[in-house]
This record gives sequence, structure tokens and C-alpha cells, in this order.
Amino acid sequence: MGFDFDTIIERRGTNSTKWDKMERLYGVAPEDGLAMWTADSDFRTAPCVIEAVKRAAEQGVFGYSWDHPTYRAAIQWWMKTRHSWDIDTDWIVTTQGLGNAIAMSITTWSEPGDGIVFFSPVYHEFTHKVKKTGRRVVECPLVRDGDTYVIDFDDAQSRLSGDERVLLWCSPQNPSGRIWTPKELRAVAEFADRNDLILVSDEVHHDLVYAGHTFVPIDVAAPDYRHRTVSLTAASKTFNIAGQRTGNMVIPDAKLRGEMKTALQKIDYSPSTLGIDMVTAAYSPEGAEWVDAQMLHLEGNRQVFDNAMNAIPGVHSIPLQATFLAWVDFSGTGMTYDEISARFRDDARIAVSAGPGFGAGGELFQRINLATQRSRVQDAADRLVAAFSDLQ
Repeated sequence: MGFDFDTIIERRGTNSTKWDKMERLYGVAPEDGLAMWTADSDFRTAPCVIEAVKRAAEQGVFGYSWDHPTYRAAIQWWMKTRHSWDIDTDWIVTTQGLGNAIAMSITTWSEPGDGIVFFSPVYHEFTHKVKKTGRRVVECPLVRDGDTYVIDFDDAQSRLSGDERVLLWCSPQNPSGRIWTPKELRAVAEFADRNDLILVSDEVHHDLVYAGHTFVPIDVAAPDYRHRTVSLTAASKTFNIAGQRTGNMVIPDAKLRGEMKTALQKIDYSPSTLGIDMVTAAYSPEGAEWVDAQMLHLEGNRQVFDNAMNAIPGVHSIPLQATFLAWVDFSGTGMTYDEISARFRDDARIAVSAGPGFGAGGELFQRINLATQRSRVQDAADRLVAAFSDLQ
């Protein structure tokens, strides 16, 4: 079945965060600018998901719902089929998206003032959530080794003071697109165990994996540490349904799971019925076929963009193993970050995620969202080549 990832979908003027907020945040007007920052995509979701929304609309009743066994079964099927991960449906705890899940993990398993550990550069919301909840950021820089990042556990250990309670982990790694090996994942779990940390693994990009690479869930790599491991998963990035705010925590340990359910009950949370319907439809053979087609489209986008960036002297796009977020190194240009940013904003008119926001190691990088139509990727590449043409 053919799927369309190239027809332009007009998102300006629809209250889209990505398109309608970029001028206020980045100084790039949507009329002639390109929105390539926040991590959602610009093409329609899978037809099977759209059909689920149509069926719900045709019924026309949007009342309270209860239980959701087919939803949990769909998640179980997807994890087994796509990631060789056997989960019990009782382990699934639904949250209002994974941003909410991260915040709930911090507030449930730590107290104000406690340290929250993560390895950087990493998804900027880790820092924001830690600070917003009144906890202390414990940033452990990753080590750049050519086109990849590795963990220096000795350095990380030296940064801990003993009052840390949670380790936020990102797999696949955002922003670099790195897929961690099972050996590395086990080492992370062992590090968490040595320091009595709850290991919260954000695996939202787990389906967006390029050919030749295999994603391994932390629970598959390190099952002996289930007593302290929480996996965060969602269909949001994979199927471009982040606005439905439907995510899941997979918590094998009964004690941890009970603590999280109690925390959610205290705030009277229950999931959106429409979000449940959409995820159930997404996690299906039809949804899998659409994801496979999407990855072929993203691979083509990646090639177009990387070829253009790597042709600019002093610029290097890190080869992605997963995600649709290019991580581009401008350190070889000799420019400051402000100079780099100005060329994106004023010359190329492209809004992107600022590298310094991802913490140590991101100072001279830009993160650029490639989940859009091929014509826009080519347009962005052409604009950036022109913006940095004096380096040729």
C-alpha cells in the first residue's frame, strides 16, 4: 500500500506549537520560515489511526470510559512484535504523555532538593522538569568519540553526592540519535543499582530506527533490575499524535507500579478515550506497515540533508541510527553559537532547537527536525548552504 509523506499539509494558523509559536520563540516568521524544531512531524498519521477517529466521530458519544483491555493488548502485541519485548498488560500505567510521565516519576520517587541524574547532551525537558519540580540537576557529560557518544561512569560517579534518587535515561538517545548496545544498557542499570537510583528510561523514539540498527528496551537488556526500572513508551512520535497526550509507563515491579498509580489517583488522572482509540489502532499490522514506509521516507530525508550539511566546510551532521532529529556540529566553522544561530534565523529563516539547551556537549550544535516533506528538507538544505556560502 502506498502512503503519502510528501503532500504539504498546511499547519500555520492551526494553533500548531511547531509553526505558530516559532516566531515568538525564534524570531522566524511562519510566512517565509521553516519550522524544524519541536519533535512532531508534518505529515498525516497512519490511515488506520484516522479511521479510528472517524469511527469515534460517527458514533458521536464521548463519555467516560473504563478499563481498556484492547488498548493494553495492542501495546503488548506491538512491543513483542516490533521489539521482542514480552510485557504483562498489568505492567502498563497510562499517563498524559511522556512529559507528564517524566514529571510524575520525579515527584513520585524523590523529594524537593533531591538530585536527579542524567547524561548530556540530552533532551532539554529533562533539565526543565527537574528544575520545575524543585529538584537538583546532576548533569553527567557524555564523551564524544568520533560520531558517537559514550558514558564515562567514573566521571559520573564523581558527580554524585549520595542524595540522588532518580536517573533519567534517554534511549534511543536524543539529540544524537544513538542506539545503546545491550552491554551499555546493562552498565547503566548496574550504575543505577549501585547508587540506589530509580531508573526511568525515556524510550519514546524506539520505533524510529533506521535499517541496519536494532533498538533494545532497557527491560530486555537488564531484566535483573526490574525492581528499579521504569520504561516510558508512546505512539506519539512514531505516529505524529503527540497532541493526544497519551503515553505509557511500563513498570514490572508491583511496589513501584502501585506508588505511581496512587500518585496518579491523587491528581484524578484518567486517559483520554480518543487517545486510547488512536493508540489501539496505531499498534496494529496496518500501523506497522505505515511505520516501515515512514522510515524509508525519513531515510531519504536524512540522506538529502546530511549530504548538504557535510559539504559545508566545518559542518558535520552526526549519522543517525534512530529518531528524525538531525544533530549537526558547527564547531569546525570557528563561529560562536550566536553567529551560527543568527545565520539560521536571519539568513536561512529556519527555526531549530538550540544545541546549548541540551546541556554539556551541545554548545556548537543545532538539532533539526527532518520529519517533514522531502521538498521542505531540500529547501532547508539549500537555504543553509546559501547561508554558510562564505565558508565554501
